Amino acid sequence: MAEVADDTRAQGAAADRREENGLLQTLTSRLVIIIPYVWLLVFFLAPFIIVFKISVSQPTIAMPPYTPTLDPAEGIGGLIEAFGQFSFENYVWLTQDALYINAYLSSVVIAAVSTLLALLVGYPIAYGMARAPASVRPLLLMLVILPFWTSFLIRVYAWIGILKPEGLLNQFLFSLGVIDTPLIILNTNTAIFIGIVYSYLPFMVLPLYATLEKMDFSLIEAAQDLGCTPSGAFWKITVPLSLPGVVAGSMLVFIPAVGEFVIPDLLGGSRTLMIGKTLWNEFFSNRDWPVSSAVAVILLLILVVPIMFFQRAQARAQEEGR
Repeated sequence: MAEVADDTRAQGAAADRREENGLLQTLTSRLVIIIPYVWLLVFFLAPFIIVFKISVSQPTIAMPPYTPTLDPAEGIGGLIEAFGQFSFENYVWLTQDALYINAYLSSVVIAAVSTLLALLVGYPIAYGMARAPASVRPLLLMLVILPFWTSFLIRVYAWIGILKPEGLLNQFLFSLGVIDTPLIILNTNTAIFIGIVYSYLPFMVLPLYATLEKMDFSLIEAAQDLGCTPSGAFWKITVPLSLPGVVAGSMLVFIPAVGEFVIPDLLGGSRTLMIGKTLWNEFFSNRDWPVSSAVAVILLLILVVPIMFFQRAQARAQEEGR
């Protein structure tokens, strides 16, 4: 009987330990999930709510330059009264002013062209890195990342010295006898394209390299053995398998390029119309915080909504593939 009681107690203790371990694993898994959500809540959702609240306010000569302001000391009554003063006039104003519509369209077009150029430049680089010997790849990867060790602002300023009429590029072309008059590149869209492609090229190369490095290049050899030409094997095998890297790199370039301010301001000149520059002028020159916040909210929606639809389409495609 004593042995049976000891076995029962041992089994009960083991069951308790298994229950405790299961509870600990559940808490750990939930904590791992909760941390990213808390991060998004604090650093994304809360600032977005503040900006959206300002966008439905009215400008005023005060500090802060909008009304109504939410004062926690006023309690629920003050909060309800403030909500009653909110309006969407700023959003209506944006749809009626061609300046903002043209700025959005111009930003999307410039960002799309820059993304395409970055893809055309970055794909051969990433492909060459993936096909290079394994001993050389770390060095090539470091060379791609190396520009990040220099200030972004300094790198953009350096292009002013290269592209201006008396800059290094024109002097080099003069010395070769290629041109008789200096090329006017600075303060044009061409300079903006050059600046964006140069600045965001690593964001295109790294995802492409990560995808191409994992690809089984023996598939290309098999395709060529079956009579496929090298170019045909590239378009039928390499390109489809690298599409995840193409999409990731394009997103990483396109999203920041749409709201870019520094490059259009320094390389594009005063005539450049992009939404980031318009947002800066509304915020700091006109001190119209509600309108500038409305511009920022619409810009965020322009970027986030297509990404959400794309992610859903990708998830459905993966489910159908299974």
